[in-house]
Amino acid sequence: MPQDPTERRVVVTGVPRRARRTSGYYRPRTEIDEQTTLGHTYVRSLMRGQLRAALAVFAVLILLLGPLPLVFAAAPGRAGLEWAVLGFCVYPPLVLLARWYVRRAERNERDLVRLVEDR
Repeated sequence: MPQDPTERRVVVTGVPRRARRTSGYYRPRTEIDEQTTLGHTYVRSLMRGQLRAALAVFAVLILLLGPLPLVFAAAPGRAGLEWAVLGFCVYPPLVLLARWYVRRAERNERDLVRLVEDR
């Protein structure tokens, strides 16, 4: 059967659109599991973020609780003041600070998980 001379054979070149890129491409989870330099960078970035949040909390704690001995020394005869400040005035900022730190730490971890899972 002779072919029609106007029909031409078409050669398709290039990577198929639905093909997965397996050569030279590693997912970040693979990088972390295999402990490559890039995986180490991902983990180090998470650790830096967590350390930054912890240092911020520590600085606020120092600023909040550091001057208390000076306040108590300035008013030596007021034992009720010490109990009121330590019992009621210190705890609400500590609770808020703790909530901020936990949310920040969870957000840092969630960002790394999104990066690793390619979402």
